[in-house]
Amino acid sequence: MGYCIREEVLGLERYVAGKPISEVKRELGLTEVIKLASNENPLGCSPKVKQALKEAIEEACLYPDASNYELKETIAKKLAVKSSQVFCGTGSDLLIRAICSTFISPGDESIMAEVTFSRYDAGTKLMGGKSVFVPMKNHGLDVDKMVDSITAKTKIIWFCNPNNPTGTIFRKEDLERIISRIPENVIFIMDEAYIEYVTDDQYPDSISLLDKYPNLIILRTFSKAYGLASLRCGYGIANEEFTNYLNTVIGPFDVNLFAQKAAVAALKDNEYLQLVYETNRQEKEKLYIEFKRLGLDYIETNANFIMAASKLDDKLVFNELLKRGIIIRPGYLLGMPGWMRITIGTEEQNKALIKALTEILNEQALEVAN
Repeated sequence: MGYCIREEVLGLERYVAGKPISEVKRELGLTEVIKLASNENPLGCSPKVKQALKEAIEEACLYPDASNYELKETIAKKLAVKSSQVFCGTGSDLLIRAICSTFISPGDESIMAEVTFSRYDAGTKLMGGKSVFVPMKNHGLDVDKMVDSITAKTKIIWFCNPNNPTGTIFRKEDLERIISRIPENVIFIMDEAYIEYVTDDQYPDSISLLDKYPNLIILRTFSKAYGLASLRCGYGIANEEFTNYLNTVIGPFDVNLFAQKAAVAALKDNEYLQLVYETNRQEKEKLYIEFKRLGLDYIETNANFIMAASKLDDKLVFNELLKRGIIIRPGYLLGMPGWMRITIGTEEQNKALIKALTEILNEQALEVAN
C-alpha cells in the first residue's frame, strides 16, 4: 500500500518466544503441561510480592510513579549505588533497545558473542548498526577475541554473564585481563540477568567497577530469580550522565504500578531469594547426574537452565517432549542445533522431564534396531 517501512525493520527477524502453556494445551489437547523453555522461576514469586500485588489493586486507577522513586531507592540501597545511577524499564528487552536507540547510529558496530542473547543483534540492526559476531570458546564468551575485534567503528560491546543460552560465565580474572583494553569511547554492557543463580565464587563484581569505568552499563532483571516475568521489570546501573540520557528514551510510565510494587517487595525478601538459589543449585546437580546416566553431554551452568546435547535431532526431541506435555527450547532456535536448553524446574518437574527423555531415547533406539 505504499507504506515507507524503514529498511532496518524490513531486515529484522521476529523473535520466537518459548511456547506458552495455553497454546500447547490447546493444540495437543493436554490438561497438564510443564514449561521448561523460558527460564522462568518454577517456584514463582515471593509470598510478600503476592501480598504487595493484592494491596496495589486499590491503586489500579492511578498512573504509576514516572520516576520509579521507591524502586530506584530500594535498588540503590541494596547495591550501594546512588539512585541517580539506576534506570528502569519493561524488562531487559526494552532496556537493550533503549541503549541501542541512545548510542548506536547507522554504520556503528556492536560486538557480541556468536551464540548469545539475540536482542543485542536485533537492537543494533534496528538502529542501522552492524553486529560483529565473535566465535565461542568452549561454549563460553571469548572475551579476549571480543576486545580484539574493537575497531574505530565500535560503539558497544555486549558481555552476557552468565551467557544465555550456554549458561557459562567468564570470571573475575578474565574481566581484569581485558577491561583496560576497552577504549573509553566504547560502551561495554554487563548483562547479568541470571546473576542471582551464580554459584562460582570467582564471578566478577561489576558494581565495584562503576566509578573507575564510566563507559560501563550493568543490566539486571526481575524476570528470572525474582519470579516476575509477566510484570516486565528490568533495571540498569550506569554513570549518572548515561542514566539521564537513557531516561529520556525510556517512556515515563514503562514500569507499571504493579511491577514497581512487586519489585520493591521482591528485593526486600532475601530469605525467599536464598530458597530460590538453593533449590536451583540442588536440582542442577541432580540433572547433571541424570544426563550422564542417559549419555547426554551438557554444559555446566551458572544460570537456571542447562544446555544439553539432544543426542537426536533437537526438533524431533522438542516435538516428542511436547506430545508428553513438556516444553523445552530446541537448540536450532538459539544457534546451537543438536542441543536443547532446559530450564531447571522443581524436583517433580525435573523427574517428569527425565522420564520423558528416557522414553524418547529408548523408542528411537528401538526404531534404529528394527
